[in-house]
Amino acid sequence: MPEGFQLSRTRIVKTFSGDLAGTSVTQAIMSVTQGGSAGYVAIELIVGSLHGRRGSFLLQHSAMANRGAQSGSWTVVPDSGPAELAGLSGQGEVTIDAEGGHTFTLDYDLPGEI
Repeated sequence: MPEGFQLSRTRIVKTFSGDLAGTSVTQAIMSVTQGGSAGYVAIELIVGSLHGRRGSFLLQHSAMANRGAQSGSWTVVPDSGPAELAGLSGQGEVTIDAEGGHTFTLDYDLPGEI
């Protein structure tokens, strides 16, 4: 590996509450440059219920920190929600509060939901 770069792979386990209730396991590849910028890509398997409909689905993550300015996207992988979550689509967003707590918001479409 060239000097000045860090690459790592990590497994992250999360718990969700609210309209999305359940747990997830994420496999992520992360990188950091000597200038302090960073990026990561990941796949997250979420198992639980979404607005009362049970099942599982995948989220694809892509995020970047460019000298402190952060950006990212969290997208539902098409056709990854079987049974009650069939046809699920959407995008997610993570916000970080002043104490470092994270809130995940999923803007989604679920066929058959009013």
